[in-house]
Amino acid sequence: MRILVTGGCGFIGSHFVRLLMERQPDCDVVNLDKMTYAASEANVAEVADNPRYTFVKGDIGDTEVIRGALEGCTHVVNFAAESHVDRSIHGAVDFIETDVLGTYILLRGAHEAGVQRFLQVSTDEVYGSIQAGSFTEGDHLVPSSPYSASKAGGDLQALAYMHTYDFPVIITRGSNTYGQNQYPEKLIPLFITNALEGLPLPVYGDGRQVRDWIHARDHASGILAALMVGTPGEIYNVGGGNEHENIWITQRILELTGASEELITYVQDRPGHDLRYSLDTHKLRGLGWEPQITFEQGLEETARWYQDNRAWWEPIKSGEFREFYEQQYKDRLTKAPA
Repeated sequence: MRILVTGGCGFIGSHFVRLLMERQPDCDVVNLDKMTYAASEANVAEVADNPRYTFVKGDIGDTEVIRGALEGCTHVVNFAAESHVDRSIHGAVDFIETDVLGTYILLRGAHEAGVQRFLQVSTDEVYGSIQAGSFTEGDHLVPSSPYSASKAGGDLQALAYMHTYDFPVIITRGSNTYGQNQYPEKLIPLFITNALEGLPLPVYGDGRQVRDWIHARDHASGILAALMVGTPGEIYNVGGGNEHENIWITQRILELTGASEELITYVQDRPGHDLRYSLDTHKLRGLGWEPQITFEQGLEETARWYQDNRAWWEPIKSGEFREFYEQQYKDRLTKAPA
C-alpha cells in the first residue's frame, strides 16, 4: 500500500501518521500538508527519516500538487481541514475553501488516479446538538456553525462521488479529541497551558455543555480500522464514550496542574453553541475496534505532556496565536460576570 495522508502534520493527522508507520510495516506514507498555523513538522519528527515516509508541502485545493502527491497511491485519508469553531465564526471563507472545495479537488484527483479507498475524516459536529440519546450514522446532518457546515459540505461531496462514480468512499465522524501536540486554541490544551501560566480559564456560558472525549491515538486507531476493514460507502462514528461537562473538565485540569479555582472565569457564551454531542459507536466496534485509553489516564498524560514540553507550546502562544486569543477573549474577559 501507498497511502496519501493529507493534513498529516496537524494534531489528529500526525497521530495517525505515526500509528500507520507503526502498525503497517508494508505501507509507504505520503504526508501532504499545507502547513497552516496549527501544523508542525515536529509532530512527525520521529518518522521523518524513515524511508517509507515522504513529506510534501502543498494544498489539497491545488490540482497539480494533488496529481503529483497521488502518484502511485492506493489509499487516501483526508485530514486536511480548517477545524476551529471560533475561528469559523470570525470568518468562514478559509473553511469553505479547504473543507468543501479542497475536498472536492482531492476527490476528483483520487478518482482520476484510480485510488482503491478514500477515507474522509469528519466530525460529530455535523449532526448538531442532541438532548438525549446518541447520534447514529443514519441521522440527519444539522450543522450549527460555519465550521460544522463546511465539514458537512465535504461529507456530501464525498458521498456524491460515491453515488455518481461508484468511488469507494468511507467517512468517519469523530468526537472531541485531545492529547499531546494539540494546538492550544482548543479547550483542553488552552486550559492546561493557561493554568500552567496562571492565566484565566475562559469558560463559555455556564460551562454545562457536554462533549464526548476520545484520545487522539484511539481516534487514529478507529480511523485506521475503518480504512482497513470498513465497507466502502459506509459512515463510522468514532467516539470515546466519555461524556463530561466543560466545567467538570475545567476543574479536573486545575487539579492536575495544581492551579487555583480562582482562574475559572465565566465568559459570554459562543454564538449558537451546541449543548451536547454524543455518538453511538456500535458500528465501528463491530469491526473489532475499541478505545484503549481511559479518559482519566489520557487527561493525566496530556496534562503531564504540556507540563514537560513548554518548549513546544510556549513559542506558539505568541505571534499569530496571541493575536487570535486577544480577538476572541479580550472583551469577554474584560466583561466577564462575577
